[in-house]
Order: sequence, then C-alpha cells, then structure tokens
Amino acid sequence: MLAYQSGDIKAFECLYKKHKGPLYRYFIRQLKDEALAQDLYQDVWSRVIKAAANYQVNAKFTTWLYKIAHNLIIDHVRAVKPLDDTQALGEDQTMDDFMATEATEPEVQFQQSQQAKTLQHCIDSLPSVQKEAFLLNVELGLTASVISEIAQATLEATKSRIRYAYQNIKTCVSQQYREA
Repeated sequence: MLAYQSGDIKAFECLYKKHKGPLYRYFIRQLKDEALAQDLYQDVWSRVIKAAANYQVNAKFTTWLYKIAHNLIIDHVRAVKPLDDTQALGEDQTMDDFMATEATEPEVQFQQSQQAKTLQHCIDSLPSVQKEAFLLNVELGLTASVISEIAQATLEATKSRIRYAYQNIKTCVSQQYREA
C-alpha cells in the first residue's frame, strides 16, 4: 500500500489480485446477495484508492481493508435493512465450490455435496457476529486479535464469538445428522 501511495500503480494491482477473491467471498457469505456484495466490494476498492494519499501504517493492510469492509456492511445494515437470512446462495456459490473433490465415485461426491450443504446451512444459521468472526478466522486465517480490530470488539469477545461459532456449528451438524 505504501508503494501505491507513492504512485506505483502496479502495487495496487498486486494488492487487488491478492485480496479480490477472499474479500468478495467475505461479502457474499455475509450478505448472501450477489448484487449488494458486488456494490460493497467495489465501494471498498474505491475507498482504498481515495484513502491512499492519507494511508498510515497502523495495522496490517489486510486488517485495514477488512475494517473498511466490515464498516460498510454495518452501515448498510443500519441504513437499509437487517440481513435477510431467507435468501439462499445460488447453486454456484455453495460450499461445494470450496471443497476439493478427488473422488470419482458418484456416491462419494453426493455424500461430500450433502456434507457441504449441511455445513453451509449451519454457518448461515450463526448469529452475524459469530459468522463474521468464524469466516474471517477460517477463510482468511486471521487471528482473533486481528478480527477484534476489524470488528471493533474486545479480544475476549472475539475469542468467544469464534469459540461459540465452532460450538454452534458442531451442534448444528450433529442435529442435522440425527434428523437425517
């Protein structure tokens, strides 16, 4: 970011390439609305460009980037409507996309697909603060400390959110398999 701040356009291209996929998935998983996710995603990059001149290294770039994304989601929720949990991800946006399947057996593929759908359902059923902490931790590998900065929560609260998310997912998955 400092190189981009100094006028190196290629530095911005590197930042964009490195963060575009995870950032977009963050929005999709939080909002479950592709059009809104795309709008907020573009807004983040617009803000990065506008803030380049005033950028100061107070934290890692990733922390700063996701703090912008987090704040945009919060602003949207406050201004427009609560997150609508009834909207489903499209078929092309399920956990199947993120599971590598080496199996050639249709039964194994079907079983993996069902497991992915169960997991996605359980993640979607988490309270929004737990879901955000879980996704930032699992998908991006961010530590509780970094997530607490992004979410503007205490470290203890963030650790609890992550722990409860894992517990709730485990309970949900167990219940799904008992019902099946």
